[in-house]
Amino acid sequence: MSKAMGKGLRFFKWMLGILAASVLSLAAYMWWVVERFDTETLPLRHGQVDGELFARDGGKRPLIVGLGGGEGGNAWASDRWKPQRERFLDQGYALLALGYFGTPNSPEKLDRISLDGVHAAIVEASKDPRVDGRCVAIIGGSRGAELALLLASHYPDIHAVVAIVPGSAVFPALTDAMTTGGFSLHDKPLPFVPMTWGATPALIVGDLRGAFESIMGDAAAMQRAAIPVERINGPVYFVSATRDEAWPSREMSDAMMERLQAAGFAHHAEHLPVEGGHAGPLDEFPRIEEFLQRHFMARCGAGATL
Repeated sequence: MSKAMGKGLRFFKWMLGILAASVLSLAAYMWWVVERFDTETLPLRHGQVDGELFARDGGKRPLIVGLGGGEGGNAWASDRWKPQRERFLDQGYALLALGYFGTPNSPEKLDRISLDGVHAAIVEASKDPRVDGRCVAIIGGSRGAELALLLASHYPDIHAVVAIVPGSAVFPALTDAMTTGGFSLHDKPLPFVPMTWGATPALIVGDLRGAFESIMGDAAAMQRAAIPVERINGPVYFVSATRDEAWPSREMSDAMMERLQAAGFAHHAEHLPVEGGHAGPLDEFPRIEEFLQRHFMARCGAGATL
């Protein structure tokens, strides 16, 4: 063996040792994060939200509740969403922008978020003299769509849902440990699809869809944590992405449509698959507006009891 080859072999062994040590250190750190995470105590500011109501004078108006996704904060109150917010106001709605985590007065992380707390904020906004509390629709995106479907499945005073790139079940919290569920009801965590060590490699390389597909392979867990969408008291519009890089929103929307059909769902339900990635459906608000006008606003305008 030449000196050059010998040096190359030693270098390769050295690099292999460094890689092995790094992997072991990372595994040990992740185990430590998981083991030390408090799964019993509810997060600070549990049940609290930050909300901002946008409404014009001149009578009671149907309410749209806007929920952002895993980015946190209060997306619908931001300047980015002002043009669409104004469009809804022009069309005769009031709009409640809700921040359910990552805001000054809400939990820091998406961790066991209280459905009761979010619903209480909607009820409070419905008391405003500019709002018709008999007509409430929710729009949510990504993890916010998961929340929107959960709320409508548990509270019959929500009368329509637009779920953009939604999940079909309760998934893990967005914490370092991911050992708790994202949402809770009556201060009790809802059953959720657990994160597994088998999904860890995908998470490490940033393959979110791969991680979700891995944990969704547990059919029993998916069934336990499934959102009971058939209980929703009004029309539902799923808007998914055909090449969703975050999670399989198209497949999950198809599964929820099948669940509704199997249950003989009494209301209108529709699924719009949009070509593109996770953010692609954000270009489809004209069709979302049409859905709301036809299947939500028209019933409110007719004075129907929803």
